[in-house]
Amino acid sequence: MVQSRTTGDRIFNAFNVSIMCVLLLTSIYPIYYALINSFNTGSAILLGFSTLWPREFTTDSWRTVISDPAIIRAFFITASRTILVTILAIFNTAMFAYAFSRPYLKGKKFYTILGFTSMYFSGGIIPFFLLLNWLNLYNTYWVYIVPFLFGGFFNVIIFNANFKALPDSLFESAKLDGAGEFRIFMQIVLPLSKPVLAALSVFMAVGVWNDFTVTLFYTHDPHLQTLQYFILRLVRSHNAAEQLAASAMAGDAAIAATINRQLLGTGTVNAKTLELAAMVMASVPMIVMYPFAQKYFVKGIMLGSVKG
Repeated sequence: MVQSRTTGDRIFNAFNVSIMCVLLLTSIYPIYYALINSFNTGSAILLGFSTLWPREFTTDSWRTVISDPAIIRAFFITASRTILVTILAIFNTAMFAYAFSRPYLKGKKFYTILGFTSMYFSGGIIPFFLLLNWLNLYNTYWVYIVPFLFGGFFNVIIFNANFKALPDSLFESAKLDGAGEFRIFMQIVLPLSKPVLAALSVFMAVGVWNDFTVTLFYTHDPHLQTLQYFILRLVRSHNAAEQLAASAMAGDAAIAATINRQLLGTGTVNAKTLELAAMVMASVPMIVMYPFAQKYFVKGIMLGSVKG
């Protein structure tokens, strides 16, 4: 017999629902805010940002962004880099973690010390720059790929816990049937590790997609810039224009108005509307990916972390 809920249960559930609704609103509204203002005209943006719907609706900013070859090129560089690094880094990390999880691995203590040391210490930007330059990777597309083919020792720890949770009888049966280590890894370990593979792939993809530091430090060719770095340049140019207008305002309002018209734009498109449209476009792939991978998050991270 199902017992009826008490008044305390109803209050507790109502409180939880209210908190979740507030968190949901605070998570979704910034994206909605950027979206509606990207459909505003440049003149409307100068009068103030909209909060619920565009003041003067136009798609000119989006048409400008989509038709700009530089943005499209940056988008494809970012997308291709994200796909390649995620697939290769997750595979290499999982393969290393499988070997690391085997009790008969020689030199395991050395790899453990080396791995934990790499989590807390690094060579720094300048030595890394010199290394990339020495390897002829500086200012090439491969600077986005080659240095990131290993997912880091933190991911090794998660993979290691997952692989150790697999029954030893599976490995023993496969070896009795004549399977080698690589075949065991490809045909047994990876298929049984889909949740942790999916969860870590999402984390890896988000980190690579949002990165702009590689472009900033290790390239100078405008044809190699990523989408996030392109947006960073838009933000910087807009902030510089705002600061210049604010400085001029102190001396002469007419000069400030001229600067606003010339640098910020007063037509259907200006730097801010382009910035917002590009930001939304950069967010869409990650937003679309999350719902499909969400079910793997908790299961993938917790799998193998608790032994029963």
